[in-house]
Amino acid sequence: MSTRITRDELAARIAADIPEGAIVNLGIGAPTLVANFLPDDLEIVLHTENGLLGMGPAPVSDRIDPDLINAGKQPVTALAGASYFHHADSFAMMRGGHLDICVLGAFQVAQNGDLANWSTGAPGAIPAVGGAMDLAIGAKQVFVMTDLLAKDGSSKLVDDCTYPLTGVGCVTRVYTDHAIFDVTPAGFSVRETFGENTLETLRALTGLELS
Repeated sequence: MSTRITRDELAARIAADIPEGAIVNLGIGAPTLVANFLPDDLEIVLHTENGLLGMGPAPVSDRIDPDLINAGKQPVTALAGASYFHHADSFAMMRGGHLDICVLGAFQVAQNGDLANWSTGAPGAIPAVGGAMDLAIGAKQVFVMTDLLAKDGSSKLVDDCTYPLTGVGCVTRVYTDHAIFDVTPAGFSVRETFGENTLETLRALTGLELS
C-alpha cells in the first residue's frame, strides 16, 4: 500500500469537509481541483478574487468561455445565479470576514498556524502574493492543501517558518498527501492518516512532536 494519495484524491477529501451553505475561495494551483469534487446535491458557493461568486467546476474542452476565468487564469464555469462584481468588491468580501473557508497552497506551515505560501525568499524572486494575505486573515477557516514534503525532502510542516509570511496564526487545518493535520494550541495534531502512514512515521518525516 502506498504512503501517499494523489492530488485528485486529496482534493476530493477536502471537498468532503466543506459543509453545505459555505462560501469558499479556492486558491491558485492545486486547491482549484476541489471544485471538481463538490457534491452536486449540496449548495456550496465558490468565490474568486477576480470577481465571481457562484463558480462551478472546470469546463470540458469544447465548452470553454474565454471570458470566464478564475484568479489563476484557468477557465471555469458559472452556476445558475452566479454574480459578477468589481475586483475591489471581491477584496472587500475577503477582508470583511464574509468567506467561511479558503483553501490555499503552502511552502511552509508552522506549528502555531503561521503560513508562508508566496515566496521562498530567494534572491531576485518576483513578489507575487496576490490576494493570499487577504484570504489568510479574512476567511473564518484556512485549509492548506500541499504535499507534506518539498522537492528536497524537507518537511513543509515546521516549528517556525523561515520563508516570508503570508499570515500569522491563520491556518486551521493542513491537508497533505500523507495525512491531515489540525493546528492546535499544542501544535500539529494528526487528524487522519493515508496509506501506511502512522504517527511514528509522520514524526520521522517532519521532525515534529506530533500528537
